Amino acid sequence: MYHFFVEPSQIQDNKIIITGKDVNHIKNVLRMKSGEEIAVSNGLDGKEYHCGISEWYEDKIICNLFFIKEEGAELASKIYLYQGLPKADKMELIIQKAVELGVYEIIPVASKRAVVKLDEKKAKSKVARWQGIAEAAAKQSKRGIIPKINDVMSFQEAIAYSSCAQVKLIPYELAQGMDRTKELIGRIKPGESVAVFIGPEGGFAVEEIEAAMQAGIESVTLGRRILRTETAGIAVLSVLMYHLEQ
Repeated sequence: MYHFFVEPSQIQDNKIIITGKDVNHIKNVLRMKSGEEIAVSNGLDGKEYHCGISEWYEDKIICNLFFIKEEGAELASKIYLYQGLPKADKMELIIQKAVELGVYEIIPVASKRAVVKLDEKKAKSKVARWQGIAEAAAKQSKRGIIPKINDVMSFQEAIAYSSCAQVKLIPYELAQGMDRTKELIGRIKPGESVAVFIGPEGGFAVEEIEAAMQAGIESVTLGRRILRTETAGIAVLSVLMYHLEQ
């Protein structure tokens, strides 16, 4: 079943109104017909609204609401991924997979060892593209929300932004053994917000790790092997999804 996002105002009693680019996609790409069923989310309450296509107009499609699935696809905790800017188009892959695994928000981080340097104009353009990738991944994985791709932050800004998270983790190759990692993740309770910091190629600089730890961010190990930046975040999110899925 195809999944779409609408504004809360587009859900009106037993009717759902589809507007914008999704109208063309439903009409001319998917070539759907009257009576076909789709799922809709408003991006806020995590619910899934099941409805059937009823009326066609030039700029909108009217659907009849069948039922509401109260239990959506969201994890019990909000996970914030602080991703050091990687080279090439790796960020697109990271965003796609992170959204599929249940991330709540992704914060691109311009850390010391990040090879990619974005000026303000390029950064805004990149974030807009990344947000589009997050939306497509949210539709594909039937998420109840579209995870936000935040503006690019410096490492210090990222640390400050993460201060409200109840659990803060930063993988580091010199961190204590896996038992410590298992203990920290095992203590996370459903509903607690989690911040995960992932370095770029080459990892975070020593002074960045020290600053993170001084701010209460716990260093953890991901095992004896060194993971690529596009693998590390996916690995942590997979473990968190397994731990938090209900």
